[in-house]
Amino acid sequence: METLKHECGVALIRLLKPLEYYAEKYGSWRYGLNKLYLMMEKQHNRGQEGAGVACVNLDAIPGNEYMFRERAEGKDAITEVFKHVDAKFAGQLYMGHLRYSTTGKSGLTHVHPFLRRNNWRAKNLCLCGNFNMTNIDEVFKQLTEQGQSPRLYSDSYIMLELMGHRLDREVERLYAAAKEKGLEGTAITRHIDEHVDMGNVLRSTLPHFDGGYVMCGLTGSGEMFAVRDPWGIRPAYYYHDDEVAVVASERPVIQTTFNLPQSCVKMLEPGQALIVSKNGDLKTEQILETKPYSACSFERIYFSRGSDSDIYKERKLLGEQLTKPIMEAIGGDISGSVFSYIPNTAEVAFLGMTDGLRKESNDVRIEKVVWKDIKLRTFITEKGERNDLAAHVYDITYGSLRPYEDNLVVIDDSIVRGTTLRESIFKILDRLHPKKIVMVSSSPQIRYPDYYGIDMSRLEELCAFRAAMSLISERGMDDLVEEVYDLCKNDSDSSNHVRMLYAPFSTEELNQKIVELLRPEGMESPIELVFQDIEGLHHSCPNHPGDWYFTGHYPTPGGIRKVNQAFVDYYEKDYKSIKKQ
Repeated sequence: METLKHECGVALIRLLKPLEYYAEKYGSWRYGLNKLYLMMEKQHNRGQEGAGVACVNLDAIPGNEYMFRERAEGKDAITEVFKHVDAKFAGQLYMGHLRYSTTGKSGLTHVHPFLRRNNWRAKNLCLCGNFNMTNIDEVFKQLTEQGQSPRLYSDSYIMLELMGHRLDREVERLYAAAKEKGLEGTAITRHIDEHVDMGNVLRSTLPHFDGGYVMCGLTGSGEMFAVRDPWGIRPAYYYHDDEVAVVASERPVIQTTFNLPQSCVKMLEPGQALIVSKNGDLKTEQILETKPYSACSFERIYFSRGSDSDIYKERKLLGEQLTKPIMEAIGGDISGSVFSYIPNTAEVAFLGMTDGLRKESNDVRIEKVVWKDIKLRTFITEKGERNDLAAHVYDITYGSLRPYEDNLVVIDDSIVRGTTLRESIFKILDRLHPKKIVMVSSSPQIRYPDYYGIDMSRLEELCAFRAAMSLISERGMDDLVEEVYDLCKNDSDSSNHVRMLYAPFSTEELNQKIVELLRPEGMESPIELVFQDIEGLHHSCPNHPGDWYFTGHYPTPGGIRKVNQAFVDYYEKDYKSIKKQ
């Protein structure tokens, strides 16, 4: 219901045969491009703010371009990019990217891939990724102390400059080795191009970064790589045979594009890199020592394509896990309740929820109560009019329940800010006059920001945090706020001190306060919230234990520092001014 900007999508293809092979077998030199296009379209859910592609042609002769890039902005960026992809994109290495900004920065300058040029083929570097780095200040300082001057202050460009610097050192190492062997002229160039070790470059670059990432790259000399963060926060999958080596952010993308069973697609392990050399040799290499496994659970709840067989089962189980608290909320009255969901990502959890309810009773009444209506152009109106228009983004099915007799149970995959509930959903559901509205979330309460790629970085935007601060104010617990502020300000590295703000309250108390905060003025129907609990989450998604948005247990030091700083910012900018009023 509340669209979150989140992880980007990546796609890599390395053709392992001569281009003539694909033209003869598949009828077109565009075989690689066509596969790249399909992989990007199948990941369109991961990025609708921009897209870009890059290509390296290993057969280009000196004096001709060999590394190409095309980028575009907007939700139709994939189509725009491929409109401009012509014969010059005939090559062996392809890379694609779909962008969602988590920083608020926009413009073509910030659309991946990023390109670092040089007259030496091996020193050309093209990067894209699904990442958000939490210690960019420290890395920027390190670069400037080395004498570099990055053109933009962003984790993408700083990663490009640091890795490019390490690639330069790798090329210089090979140059010195070639000279020692007595090589001269183009023989030195060939030696460098054929012996670049991207493992060396990655091992000397990535230890400097803290965050969740899948980093992908191409070099002008023909190296291709993808590397995953050592905590396994961000996902990556790969496949190879004697024709291609491919990487994508999601497993079913590769399955669909190449018509493969699930067993053929492998997961890139935490801290591991997939490297394909200029001559097509493929290897996986452990670049960083693995950290405690923290694969993002939100991938399973919300972001990834539900066509993945494991994700489908997990989302169904998330819904089924909620049977007991839903039964309690409706007083066991299944026959007097109507069950629905908010389109569209919650549909699979809804199927699991109804499966669980049918184990209690065969009389489960399912209706499509809520419809997503047109995308209204609210930005052209005044603020008051915007709120009124926002209330009509969704519509209801009139007559779908018996007024004042039926409970209405609606499931969503998450409740983050609560804005859409307050401004739209609750208002239109109230028009059906249900006896009671039970709003269900298949994920737990989101209490903390994310700093690894999801657009929820401010504490005060989260309805659970606002509820906790409201309870603290009502109960005269200002000393707790001062204590947490002091710890966050002066001890930002040891632990997440913001967790102390939630400790005095039960989930039920927070639920009740969230309802008060989100309930529109004049609404008649009673509201009850039902959230997934942490135990249910981990039972449903056992292989994705990353739960920092729910528990505050950030896997990296940078995440801990960021959340403590977020509270300092909130206290100094918002809390103090509120207390003065």
